[in-house]
Amino acid sequence: MQRLEGFHPFYRDSHLKMVQNPKPAEVPAPRLGKPLRRGFFSRSVHEVAPDLIGATLLVGDVGGIIVEVEAYHHTDPAAHSYNGPTPRNRVMFGPPGFAYVYRSYGIHWCVNFVCEAKGSASAVLIRALQPTHGLAAMRRRRGLQDERALCSGPGKLCQALGITISHNEVPLDIPPFTLHARFAKPDIVTGVRIGITKAVDLPWRYGLKGSRFLSKPF
Repeated sequence: MQRLEGFHPFYRDSHLKMVQNPKPAEVPAPRLGKPLRRGFFSRSVHEVAPDLIGATLLVGDVGGIIVEVEAYHHTDPAAHSYNGPTPRNRVMFGPPGFAYVYRSYGIHWCVNFVCEAKGSASAVLIRALQPTHGLAAMRRRRGLQDERALCSGPGKLCQALGITISHNEVPLDIPPFTLHARFAKPDIVTGVRIGITKAVDLPWRYGLKGSRFLSKPF
């Protein structure tokens, strides 16, 4: 059986069974866990965020293992929902289990997963993935070969997965989105969030310990 060279040991050695990839130029992708339904997100954003580390996000047949996220709560001044609903953030005030996609700095799309009960307006920002599925498509969309740079940031992963405003308010358990549970709990590290000017001391950034696919080291 071929080993996944370069994969985090959590996935490479003991928890994932390799499946044959029809494209010999790509590393075989790990098998997928059970699908996550919208009910998974009907919990505190601070429970959902670390539980997403190690899960697999696919948009169509392209995606990878979530290795870094950030939590945003409606009581948090850094959250888009802090000052109430707007046409931009209205999906955050709806039921959990939907995608919130917005443009960052007028350049990059970013994707968030809405959590908690309707009206809570809390969400998890997906910051980085370890590419496992559809690497050829990711490389074409990103215009580069280095797999470590394909999804090492919220804007990068949206470009690699083809996520745009058309995915805003789309359910996370209906194609093109599919989310698959991890097989075991990995080692998770926490730290302060990146690129914000408010509530900068809150340790609401979560990542897969030792991953080389993070947007920035912890």
